Amino acid sequence: MEQYKKEFIELMVDSNVLKFGEFTLKSGRKSPFFMNAGAYVTGSHLRKLGEYYAKAIHDSYGVDFDVLFGPAYKGIPLAVATTIAFSELYGKDIRYCSNRKEIKDHGDVGILLGSGLNDGDKVVIIEDVTTSGKSIEETFPILKEQADVNVIGLMVSLNRQERGKTQMNALAEIREVYGIKTGAIVTMEEVVEYLYNKEYNGRVLIDDDMKSKIDAYYEQYGAK
Repeated sequence: MEQYKKEFIELMVDSNVLKFGEFTLKSGRKSPFFMNAGAYVTGSHLRKLGEYYAKAIHDSYGVDFDVLFGPAYKGIPLAVATTIAFSELYGKDIRYCSNRKEIKDHGDVGILLGSGLNDGDKVVIIEDVTTSGKSIEETFPILKEQADVNVIGLMVSLNRQERGKTQMNALAEIREVYGIKTGAIVTMEEVVEYLYNKEYNGRVLIDDDMKSKIDAYYEQYGAK
């Protein structure tokens, strides 16, 4: 496992973004783990987060794209932090863009924040986590209404590796439906591999009991 992935898992734990216990998801599923990207709240958290996203995006796309699009609301700080990190790490200025929930009709008018979009722009969408693909269904029309852009990919922080609408995981479904490349900084399998029976900051987050609960969850909801 790459070093930046290990560091990212530790960041999720340190910032209380990744929790283990019993949680009810929006889908109604009872999950033994939960991720809340809204818990990245400090400058150091966002700086590191941007770096890990930038490294994962660079691994997938190199520097051959123009715009990072972060859907409102959680995607906005992700896009901003990552464009800064991408410039510092790889010496290329990528533009950031996001959408408003409501169209602004005065001043900086329109639905977009940040950069405008031009015909031919290569766009990578950046999100925290995708479980159903619903946000992508909403994002694609927004992008296509602004310009004839080329959406080349989606990057999330954690691939939960559970079924979406079919037996495939949500990222695989998006690849199939939209024909774009998808990726994640880490997968849940990598998280379990790294934390299982490992003491971190005086705690073992995934002991045998938690591991059995995670295994049971994937037995029921895991992607084929």
